[in-house]
Amino acid sequence: MQNDNTLNYDTILSFQNEYVLPTYAPALMLIKGKGTYVWDNNNNKYIDFTCGISVCNLGHCHPAINSAIKKQCEQLVHVSNLFINTQQPLLAKKICDISFEGKVFFCNSGAEANEGMIKLARKWGNPKGKYEIITMLDSFHGRTLATLAATGRAKYREGFEPELDGFKHIPFNRIEAVETAIKDSKGRTAAILLEPIQGEGGIIPGQIEYLLKLRQLCDENEILLLFDEVQSGMGRTGKFFAFQHYGVIPDVMSMAKALGNGYPIGAFIAQKKLDKVLLPGTHASTFGGTPLACSVAISVIDTYKKENILNNVQVMGNKSLQLLKKLSAKYRFIKEIRGTGLMLGIVLDREAAAVSKLAQINGLLIITAGSNVLRFYPPLNVNENELVEAVNILDKTFSMLCESGYFSECSS
Repeated sequence: MQNDNTLNYDTILSFQNEYVLPTYAPALMLIKGKGTYVWDNNNNKYIDFTCGISVCNLGHCHPAINSAIKKQCEQLVHVSNLFINTQQPLLAKKICDISFEGKVFFCNSGAEANEGMIKLARKWGNPKGKYEIITMLDSFHGRTLATLAATGRAKYREGFEPELDGFKHIPFNRIEAVETAIKDSKGRTAAILLEPIQGEGGIIPGQIEYLLKLRQLCDENEILLLFDEVQSGMGRTGKFFAFQHYGVIPDVMSMAKALGNGYPIGAFIAQKKLDKVLLPGTHASTFGGTPLACSVAISVIDTYKKENILNNVQVMGNKSLQLLKKLSAKYRFIKEIRGTGLMLGIVLDREAAAVSKLAQINGLLIITAGSNVLRFYPPLNVNENELVEAVNILDKTFSMLCESGYFSECSS
């Protein structure tokens, strides 16, 4: 199996079924990507509006990212964090520059970054008798036992009982629920953890008054405010991080996904007032912040600035809203278009999975968020023609589902 010409795809599929644990149910084999497009093993071309679930935000095989990987591979790939590597401090500085003043811990994924935030909050609160963490219903924070316990969607936790103690789930965007939870904890609340814009839960933005009040409550009650920006971060909303739309600075914030544009890297940044909480021996990562991972993330941030990506998100986000609202006016079953920048959700009046499956057949990769929301996640360097192409495929898909009777009331 040296190159694409010698690959036996039937053999690969049989190996997938025989040797890979079925934690996913993939039905499509992708072999090549370029920019906004990917190709399968039958050379069918698709416009990719999943971006690996907001990972490849610069599209597939971006030349600057490819160059960074090749260059660093020839110099130094990995050293233990028992030693300093030249790329990690440079990346930490860049992350502070695009977020807030603090110190950074590096890991490999969003779940690890959130796990690290939870550990920091517990370690910080331990001398004060604080250990409980308030999280939100419909949230998603990862698949480890701690991040699963933090996740506010019960279906993900089923079968993994007993659940890790110390997490309380409350409704999102309801400040009175936060006030009650803090009161009921009798001083045991160490942190409040949330996504400023819920991703997996259905692209649900936090209300500005709600987040401002959260910051105030945390300050008044000596509670840490933790933001999970694994999905909403790295430019998806038109700013580097979603919190920057609200003027609310968290005490600690996680990131991953698009930080490496497909190369695995995660991190969390903590305000400098917390820089003595996690000391040597309290937290670690074998592969966190390797020279290769950090060099890629540096290239990602530099490319955002060089190509004016955030401006493109704002322009193409507005164009996306125009196109999707026009589509919404055409079809009665589209209930709402919500989100910010290019983190948009198309809310339907029924399950969205059937739309996702048929759109794939028609040449568009688009996935769901929650049960009834289509996740509209183009690359952040998408152009208008690509947006129009994707929306036209959605239009075709909706029309076909109307003809089949899946949607009973179609025309508005």
